[in-house]
Amino acid sequence: MTPDEALGPLIDPDASEGQDTAPGELLIPEETYLTSGVHIGTQQKSASMRRFVYKVRFDGLHVLDIRETDRRIRHAAKFLASFPADRILAVSQRQYGQKPVRIFAKTVGAVSYSERFVPGCLTNPNLADYFEPKVLVVTDPATDQQALSEAVSIGIPVVGLCDVNNETRNVDLVIPANNKGRVALATVYWLLSREILKARGGPAADAPFTLTIEDFQAAL
Repeated sequence: MTPDEALGPLIDPDASEGQDTAPGELLIPEETYLTSGVHIGTQQKSASMRRFVYKVRFDGLHVLDIRETDRRIRHAAKFLASFPADRILAVSQRQYGQKPVRIFAKTVGAVSYSERFVPGCLTNPNLADYFEPKVLVVTDPATDQQALSEAVSIGIPVVGLCDVNNETRNVDLVIPANNKGRVALATVYWLLSREILKARGGPAADAPFTLTIEDFQAAL
């Protein structure tokens, strides 16, 4: 069973878009999710992401269900917290994802490959940048395809931020989110960082989390 399957039943992929989300307390106020644009998807929609769509806006943009995003951030944080920190690898070739990935890695003790991912980093021991992670976090399965492909080939699980247009067949745990927006990416990685530290327990879990979403934001 994959981490995604372990989440249990999701929104019925055959149900009509625009259905109401379940009630419950969110990790951050709903307004913060909305102002960050985490929920704003693309006009194109893949079949595998349909189940996460809340509605379609007047301009054709698909809107993601923020409660499902919130639920999966919680689950991803607990899942990632179960691995040795220095064996978690986070990658981003998207410009606005590079700083969030670096700050995320520094905060939780993980390793980050931002900007260009050198082919063979996970599969070729002769490379100077060779690394053997236990789990991979990708900012976008499309732009981070090389890292994703190598993770699949060595058999490690993949946590992926997936926008409405992404294919998810090689992602074990999908976090439905806008993976192109500057503030949206900062928000998701900030939440993941905070929740991973909480999930680990110990002194770090009790210490105030002083970093802000702005600390994770890439420069304009």
